[in-house]
Amino acid sequence: MKTLMAPWRMEHVAGEAAKLTGCLFEPPGNCSHSRDRLLLFRNKCTVVLLNRFPYTNGHLLVAPIDHIDSIVSLDSPSLSALMDTVSSATNILQKELRPDGFNIGCNQGEVAGAGIADHLHFHIVPRWEGDHNFMAVIGEVRSVPEHLLTTYDRLLPHFQALQQTTTAPEQSDE
Repeated sequence: MKTLMAPWRMEHVAGEAAKLTGCLFEPPGNCSHSRDRLLLFRNKCTVVLLNRFPYTNGHLLVAPIDHIDSIVSLDSPSLSALMDTVSSATNILQKELRPDGFNIGCNQGEVAGAGIADHLHFHIVPRWEGDHNFMAVIGEVRSVPEHLLTTYDRLLPHFQALQQTTTAPEQSDE
């Protein structure tokens, strides 16, 4: 028998996770990255976070800095910056994690499945051939083979390199 472990999910599964104050997509301060917050990237337009409760390894959340709930509320430059960040983040995941494909999407509104409906955000979910087996279907269990902070540490240098090509804060709160 193989043992699958994802200990960081237990607080979430048991309903014991600390309630978030403020908006997940608006981390306090202006640092460009924070390991504690799983913040990989922030510039003047967008933010990229590693999902604390991922579907798969490398599951990223990309959001505009502005607290808006609808893609139609973005002006053209903000929409372009958001899509550029989604593209760049996908490219980073492709280079570092080498998935076979991606699910990339946005659930806009609570009825559409948005867990945080009042701040527009995209999910980038890397997928591998055979990444989920019968456990996800029958046992409603998913396995994530790498610890979140290990994934964070692998991805951060790529996002720091991206930071050098954009206008953004340079410091970290670590």
